[in-house]
Amino acid sequence: MATTTQLAPSSTRSRFKTVLWISLGLTAFFVFITSEVLLVADYPMYHAYRLQVIADRQLLIPHVLAGVIALVAGPIQFWTRFRERHLKLHRVLGRVYVGCVFIGAFTGIALANGRPGLPGTAMQAGAWIVCTTAAFMTARNRQIVVHRQWMARSYAVTFTFVSSRVLNLWPRYWSHLGDTFAAVGVIAFTLASLLLVDLGLNWRELTTRRA
Repeated sequence: MATTTQLAPSSTRSRFKTVLWISLGLTAFFVFITSEVLLVADYPMYHAYRLQVIADRQLLIPHVLAGVIALVAGPIQFWTRFRERHLKLHRVLGRVYVGCVFIGAFTGIALANGRPGLPGTAMQAGAWIVCTTAAFMTARNRQIVVHRQWMARSYAVTFTFVSSRVLNLWPRYWSHLGDTFAAVGVIAFTLASLLLVDLGLNWRELTTRRA
């Protein structure tokens, strides 16, 4: 009976992780089709933004590359079996992830400098740097449980680069109020992502009465 009781929570967590990663993957695929593909195809609603992207390419290329590497490296870092079998590679990828976060954050701020979206980008970049730095420091101090929690928060901010683009097909998002909506949207998605992660990390304490 004890074995069954112990396995049940593990099985539930495993199913939850599977559903979570599938959901994140589908969201990323949706954003890729509705944002990046339509942008390359010069979709009329994105035309002005396309011209801006071309003009910003010197900063945008390292920003996008760093963001994509962080986005892809995150799930690998959370993969328990990979981490246990390839601990050295896990640590190397962790350092790569940290470097990409700092590159992505500072180039993002530089891109937004002088534009209405700067407050949202600065807040997002600040949260990204703080969470990632905390994850790095706790790893160095061998506080592994706390390290994983901060990594979850860090990756939640990383994924806001995807989740904040789910509204891109909404015409008002690209109207004359688009920059304002974008700034508010980035802040809202960042705060919501961090809140959801903390709810998830503390779900057992929130739903289980202490004996």
